[in-house]
Amino acid sequence: MLEAERFNIKYSSPAEITTVSDKLRYYRHKKGLRQKDVAEKTGIHRATYCAYEQEDRKIPYPLDELSKIAELLGVEITDLLDDYNLFLYNGQGRQIRGFRESLGLTKKEFGKLYGFHAHTVNQWENDSIQILKSTWVKLFGNK
Repeated sequence: MLEAERFNIKYSSPAEITTVSDKLRYYRHKKGLRQKDVAEKTGIHRATYCAYEQEDRKIPYPLDELSKIAELLGVEITDLLDDYNLFLYNGQGRQIRGFRESLGLTKKEFGKLYGFHAHTVNQWENDSIQILKSTWVKLFGNK
């Protein structure tokens, strides 16, 4: 468990952790589990789970799988999410629409201002496509 000891020295509290990968690792170590154990007990392919603990994941985490992991680790799913994934979990469409409307902009005006097509803005607001992390950072990362 040398990895766990080094990790727990780096983070003494989950409040210090800002990435999903590190949160997964933190809570897994607290439970004394290996990556293999989490994968087997949740029915997630081992390589997939290992990838979840890798840094700089650019795509959202599947919430159904994070729910299984959270249950196994004895935490709320929201305890595992970073700001971007929490944004998706809390309903990106409603939040993007609220932000756009707070600026008093139409979808077309909002898209033009930030360099997106109005159709893309519409798809985000209807939750038919997920906003990319890089785009989320551009719009909301400093809030």
